[in-house]
Amino acid sequence: MSTTPTTTPTTAPPPPRPSGVREVLAYNWPLYTGGLSAVTAGLALAPRLPRVPAALARTGALAAAALLIGSTAACWWVYDRPELYSLDWLTGLLPDGPGDHLVISTGLDETSHPLALRHPGTAQTVVDLYDPALTTEGSVRRARRRVPPRPGTLPGTPSRLPVATGSRDTVLAVFAAHELRLAADREALFAEITRTLRPGGTLVLVEHLRDRANTAAFGPGAWHFMPRHEWLRLARGAGLHPVAETRIAHLVTAFTFRRSAR
Repeated sequence: MSTTPTTTPTTAPPPPRPSGVREVLAYNWPLYTGGLSAVTAGLALAPRLPRVPAALARTGALAAAALLIGSTAACWWVYDRPELYSLDWLTGLLPDGPGDHLVISTGLDETSHPLALRHPGTAQTVVDLYDPALTTEGSVRRARRRVPPRPGTLPGTPSRLPVATGSRDTVLAVFAAHELRLAADREALFAEITRTLRPGGTLVLVEHLRDRANTAAFGPGAWHFMPRHEWLRLARGAGLHPVAETRIAHLVTAFTFRRSAR
């Protein structure tokens, strides 16, 4: 079950451009097409309808347009500005660096490369949980086709991470765990994360939350995210306790959970 960690050399090429609004549109084009169709249909039908239905059609079209504009602006705010992908926020959570670390992805890994460049002297292992037979989100499948895994990435499952027990100082799961739609899979993953961590090791979990800010920004799309109490529940059930929590670009939350030192 143990594997040899891969260490990215200091001469590694610059990381590829991370996903921004352009990529979000490409990954989620059916949703945007549906939204634009609703706007167009509502505005086109309104002049042909009686007064009350026409008002409802215009209201629905304007609401759909506002959601499209607002969610696109929110994506730009989070993903196209440097705050998220610079990883500067990570210094406050891990002042001594990540040490020997594991990066978990579920189809789209945009963390391991900039992290390896930022900490070139550390051992890094990347495990991808993507399973096309289980992935229900078309956006993840499209992202996977556009951004293949980095060389050396290991396949894994929520209940089996191919990493030795107690071998990692840090595990990082950035926009990954919420793609496991079954609670049992999330619970299995958190148990595996605890197993791989050394005593006193840290899990860094980065996610959008199903909260007021994200609901205002993404509308019904925020229901794809998990509420804060779900991540706290999973950590507590796996024997991890919360250490710190910070907000990135107002819409993303980074948690640190720590395994007991004994």
